[in-house]
Amino acid sequence: MALWFGRNPSVEILHQGYPKETLERFLKARDGNVCKANKMLLDTLNWRVENDIDNILARPIEPIEVYTSVRDSQLIGLSGYCKQGRPVFALGVGLSAYDKASADEYVQSHIQMNEYRDRVLLPMMSQKFGTYIGPCLKVLDMTGLKLSALSRIKILTMISTVDDLNYPEKTEIYYIVNAPHIFSACWKVVKPLLQERTRRKIQVLQGSGRDELLKVMSYDSLPHFVKQQGSSSSRRNEGKISSCFSFDHSFHQEVPDETHEENLEGSNVIVRTIKNTLKGMGDEETALENGVAELHVSNDQLNQS
Repeated sequence: MALWFGRNPSVEILHQGYPKETLERFLKARDGNVCKANKMLLDTLNWRVENDIDNILARPIEPIEVYTSVRDSQLIGLSGYCKQGRPVFALGVGLSAYDKASADEYVQSHIQMNEYRDRVLLPMMSQKFGTYIGPCLKVLDMTGLKLSALSRIKILTMISTVDDLNYPEKTEIYYIVNAPHIFSACWKVVKPLLQERTRRKIQVLQGSGRDELLKVMSYDSLPHFVKQQGSSSSRRNEGKISSCFSFDHSFHQEVPDETHEENLEGSNVIVRTIKNTLKGMGDEETALENGVAELHVSNDQLNQS
């Protein structure tokens, strides 16, 4: 516990002035088991040191053409904030190809989004609301989802593993919208790869989910694909409705600006996230192989039990 009250820069970056709430996150992620939570916390701190995560915002993905390619093929954006002040992230899962950059660049981009959320957005909203705001909401658009998306599952599992092990309890709810019939088949493969606590947070909404989402956020904070009521919604040419996936969106301009403004030492350190994440993934890869082998495409509705 003394670690939390000393002036350790890595610890301070991790808890952002909320040590008690951060400890509670790790405890919740390990079902209240103090020993397991302590190990998880120490593992996270070691991961941050080994991969120089404290300085990752000082390492923009360069050149800009590569960063643009990442944004074009890993569709994510900030659409606004819910009524409780939590950031609302939109993800175009169905149309994200992950085929225009290297795996480490996609993982680096994801971690940078996490760090920007935790160091900039959440502290800003906590100050605005006068109370601790720790998690975000995510709206996952399945428009355009095909069975071929399973070829991208390894990199998605890597990203999910980074979140599960090092950013516990940072997402309150995952809303899935615009799910086609093929979603149920893909879900049978993906579901075993997710942590149980993650599965409990997933809500599959009917259609674009607009009515349900308006209960927790204003119209202005709805992702563009929800406002469009499920047309070819994740694409960029939406006419009058601005896409939060667009490279020109303010969020995607602010994140690279933040990386340049940090100007911290150690900007040439190579991110070793891929190697560390792959350690211990034998079970996930086995589950993936078994799931694909046993997959039978059907139009059955998702079993959410």
